[in-house]
Amino acid sequence: MEHAIVSRVERCGEGVQLDATRASDHVDRLYRAAWALCGSREDAEDLVQETYARVLAKPRFLRSENDLGYLLRALRNTFLDQKRTESRRLRPAPLPEQLDLVADPHAPDPEAALEARELYAVVAALPGAYRDVLVAVDVAGLTYKETARALRIREGTVMSRLYRARQQVVRRIEGSSG
Repeated sequence: MEHAIVSRVERCGEGVQLDATRASDHVDRLYRAAWALCGSREDAEDLVQETYARVLAKPRFLRSENDLGYLLRALRNTFLDQKRTESRRLRPAPLPEQLDLVADPHAPDPEAALEARELYAVVAALPGAYRDVLVAVDVAGLTYKETARALRIREGTVMSRLYRARQQVVRRIEGSSG
């Protein structure tokens, strides 16, 4: 009897195995989500790299969710772990208040890059519950149902938090530009 070959996943007794060769398909979406969590491009790159290192270190089995939802939750957990670790470390002296801005040479429009940086900084400053939902839906592109599964909350809670998060982002951006 032939065994059906599934290109993306492999069925097993514990659920569906995350296909390591296809996990990198979501790197762009995870990077944007990480940037929104961290508020910094460089920290986002490190966070995505650390998340993939943890996830791909051993086989992962998904129960009833898609791989993007799983990776987004792993990214969030890695972010929270890093924050806990940072809170226990000694902090070096703060940087000077006025720093020179360095333009991104790869950005097609410097003004758009600056706006994106400001937006991600506002999202990163949101309370955790709002930030997580906003990142999952608006940045990573998950549906409400996928977000609810990934964050282990109700779909109605996703909609409520997303609405409030968007309101806070708009208020903070309008407040900083006015």
